[in-house]
Amino acid sequence: MIGNIVARRYARALFALGQKQGDKELKAYGEDLAKIISALEGTPELVRVFRNPIFTVAEKKGILKQILAKLKPGPVISNFCYLLADKGRLDCLPEIQVYYSKLLDEFEGIVRGEIVTAVKLADNMKQEIAGKLEKQSGRKVVMDYNVDQDIIGGLMLKVGDKVLDASIRAQLQILKENIKRGE
Repeated sequence: MIGNIVARRYARALFALGQKQGDKELKAYGEDLAKIISALEGTPELVRVFRNPIFTVAEKKGILKQILAKLKPGPVISNFCYLLADKGRLDCLPEIQVYYSKLLDEFEGIVRGEIVTAVKLADNMKQEIAGKLEKQSGRKVVMDYNVDQDIIGGLMLKVGDKVLDASIRAQLQILKENIKRGE
């Protein structure tokens, strides 16, 4: 919980700095953070090193310097990462990136969602669903499409903090509960 609060504060500060610099920089910061997190996810040992208090700040900065040299982010993101190292907050970097991307989506009017179906949807069906969701929400919708054969049929839709479970599995579960209660 505390890490989450810290991550939000750092993300908001970086976002505020990006807003002062302009929309182009705001997006560039998000892209640079995403590249760094992608590299860290590729080698989870690095995140463990950043969390481990046995390693000194200088050692962590040395590792960070090598990562940044390969990825070549902008100077603001590089300095931001070094600041996190100095403050002992490098382990918060993944959470900072997640919250920063949420702030960026909100700023750009983008809503992210996920659709889970039992079978793969055709491209025209995906576009139709996204179009209807954009029309309803009045915002740009970016959807992830996944297949889960366990839902049997229908779909599960998650947009923002709302969930619609119109799967056959869910309907069968409701029917099962009703039968248990004698309804």
